[in-house]
Amino acid sequence: MVQSLNQEVVYVTKATSFLGMTDYGKILLGNAAFEFYDDRNPANFIQIPWEEIDYVVVSLLFSGRWIPRFAIQTKKAGSFSFAAKDAKALLRQVREYVPADRIVRSLSFFEVVKRALGWRKK
Repeated sequence: MVQSLNQEVVYVTKATSFLGMTDYGKILLGNAAFEFYDDRNPANFIQIPWEEIDYVVVSLLFSGRWIPRFAIQTKKAGSFSFAAKDAKALLRQVREYVPADRIVRSLSFFEVVKRALGWRKK
């Protein structure tokens, strides 16, 4: 059985992890870590201590009214992508543990294309 890093759970929501195959489960936010646990396979989990999180990259659509997914960029282990049932409420809770300047908006499709075209002209 997996031992949680958190002594106290602050927020729980249904979520999807996009690490490899799509996994459905729950995200738990607590005093020590961000945790994802798969509903079908208890051995499939992601635990990220708050100190390990470098950036939270948020994808915004419709002027921020809808957040389809977000990614957590860690200092050593790479990036983990998630979608949550109520991403706004989840990210408000994450702001308690991750500084606001470390929560950034991802580039839109058109911004990526503009950067790619601008880079080729030089």
